[in-house]
Amino acid sequence: MSERTVWQFSDDRGQLSTAGRRPERVLAYVQAGATLWDHGIRPSAIFGSDHDDRAVPDAAKTGSLPLAEVGYLGAGSTLDVETLLSGEPDVVVAVSYGGGRVYGIAAETAKHLEEHVPVVVIDVGQARTLAEIGDRFALLARSLGAEEPETATQDLDAARHRLRRLVAGGDGPRVVALSPAGQEQTHLARPRMWPELRVLAELGVGIVEPAEGPGLNWSTVGWAEAVALRPAVVLADVRANATPLGELRTNADWSAIEEAARVVPWNPEPVCSSRAHARFLTLVAEALEAAGR
Repeated sequence: MSERTVWQFSDDRGQLSTAGRRPERVLAYVQAGATLWDHGIRPSAIFGSDHDDRAVPDAAKTGSLPLAEVGYLGAGSTLDVETLLSGEPDVVVAVSYGGGRVYGIAAETAKHLEEHVPVVVIDVGQARTLAEIGDRFALLARSLGAEEPETATQDLDAARHRLRRLVAGGDGPRVVALSPAGQEQTHLARPRMWPELRVLAELGVGIVEPAEGPGLNWSTVGWAEAVALRPAVVLADVRANATPLGELRTNADWSAIEEAARVVPWNPEPVCSSRAHARFLTLVAEALEAAGR
């Protein structure tokens, strides 16, 4: 490190970013921005992916971010370097789903962006546990001069303990995670492919595994097949790219699920902080308690 280097961070591509002062203006992918906020860092602006609206951020992904105070630059491949640099960021925090590729920005745009500003990439892919992803964000936050309150870790420990106690002995309520895909079909999540669902399985929650077949992350089935799984708790994808639950009110199969099961909103691109994870586990615990009555 040179005498002029005050800040440095090695990202999940093994790429070292350095600066002559600690970065203050942080531009982040929405998931990263919401995570950093829980660690005490307010991003100057956020951006989304091709799955997101170009005008407004997806509320399901933004966690506790104060959206009135954080700019939104748009989403996906339409983003250009000029737009991303418009707020004069000191650092860009992006995510990757493996292979080091920056998610949410066109490859050529990401390449040219790094010619102007350090880009830190955190791998949030399936090869990592949620705890490992959280640790990487925590390390980055500390390098930027902040960290999550100790109470957040305590709340997470309490939520985990509550879930373990609820499912002790097995044969607990059946839980299905899904992403609505219109009136005719839905995507059933394969639990082992989603870090947050793997945590539930490790805690003993009875997450239903879809039948083997096409689809690495999801098994696409008709709604009648989802009903046949007899879930007591449904984790329903509420991101903007999933069919809104309100549009399924006239779907008889979904109505049958809603009548028999407790529905918990689920964001498959979770905010990777102890605070957010504790909140999600608490919602699941409350649903399991209600289903078991």
